[in-house]
Amino acid sequence: MPTEASESKTAIIAALAANLAIAIIKFVAAWFTGSSAMLSEGIHSLVDTANEWLLLLGLRASQQPASERRPFGYGRELYFWAFMVAVFIFSIGGGLSLYEGYEHLRHPAPLGDPTWNYVVLGLAFCFDGLSFRVALRTFNGQRGRQPFWAAFRKSKDPSVFVVLFEDASDLLGLLIAFLGVFLSHMLNMPALDGVASLLIGVLLLLVAAFLLRETKSLLLGEPAEAALLAHITELANAEKDIVRTSPPLSSYLSPHEILVVLPIEFTPTLPAAKLTETVNRLLVAIKSTYPEVQHVFVQPISDATAD
Repeated sequence: MPTEASESKTAIIAALAANLAIAIIKFVAAWFTGSSAMLSEGIHSLVDTANEWLLLLGLRASQQPASERRPFGYGRELYFWAFMVAVFIFSIGGGLSLYEGYEHLRHPAPLGDPTWNYVVLGLAFCFDGLSFRVALRTFNGQRGRQPFWAAFRKSKDPSVFVVLFEDASDLLGLLIAFLGVFLSHMLNMPALDGVASLLIGVLLLLVAAFLLRETKSLLLGEPAEAALLAHITELANAEKDIVRTSPPLSSYLSPHEILVVLPIEFTPTLPAAKLTETVNRLLVAIKSTYPEVQHVFVQPISDATAD
């Protein structure tokens, strides 16, 4: 788990450094060329830079030890800040890009020399490509042999998949900006640069909506995987002093921390000392098999309360 957290932080820092450098050169290019698409791309990169900073803030906050006020720790801080990142992509990145594109369509103006744009877009593609490669390598390391989309839907670590999708949208946005600038000059139609800005805005809105759905689900609390819960039930039923179990309740508190409530019916005549021994043995078996299950609560039930 510490290794995965370190890899997630590396991916975020790589993306932050790349987006900050790219935002600066994009704004410089937009200033000299008057390109609406380039200005939208500068806004896009600036928003991404702020987003990476928020993810780092969330990652650091989520690693605080549990306290009296937060007995289960601060793991969901990461989920909250990842949700805010998606909100910022939607409201600031997408909204400003749409506004800039609309204004450029209303008042199209001939572009200046596009050389700056091509140089900046090329450099930005290289930087974003390297950042995307780091994020993809980190994600692939976590997903193992799972199919990409299945691993994404199961992932509980937004510090990785948010950066991955941000970088992917960056690369697509750069391609759209390039086509906008190129076609504007080639066809002598300045309005196409505004169209490119609108398309970048739509792209950001789609990515933001996608991330909002996933991070909202994490923030509200997602259960552990069915296979994990089924195995925990098997471990409980293997104890001879346990009569039966009801379906366990669970929730992710952080990407690598799960809470499980296990309803169990014990043998009615089981002495208290023996019951304690059985519970302790079961907890050791669960936590040694699944280190991410850090909180297990056994809920005694009877025939009247079972199921």
